[in-house]
Amino acid sequence: MADRKIHWRSACPISSSLDVVGDKWTILIIRDLIIHGTRTYSEFLESPEKISTNILADRLSLLTSLKLIERIQPDAAARNNAFKLTKSGAALQPVLEGLGRWSHAHLKAFHPGIVKIP
Repeated sequence: MADRKIHWRSACPISSSLDVVGDKWTILIIRDLIIHGTRTYSEFLESPEKISTNILADRLSLLTSLKLIERIQPDAAARNNAFKLTKSGAALQPVLEGLGRWSHAHLKAFHPGIVKIP
């Protein structure tokens, strides 16, 4: 897969991380891989948030290009393949867990059905 060009908004590390994982779909793809270990294209489409096929394909391409995820079978087509986190992608787990704990602690009054992150 060819490297993707990213428009980095600034040299700030927080801004740069948001250039990569700053949209909900990317975070939810990472979440699904943390929870399930591996996911196929079809399994990502089954997530309750209902990502569209074009956005899913774009985000998988981006995350693969940045080596946050990898295909289980690199030479197989993306739609017929499973994806897993790389070491770099797995390093996002404590970030997502922290975000989940913050959300539960501070958004529960606004979203009573929110679940608690263990």
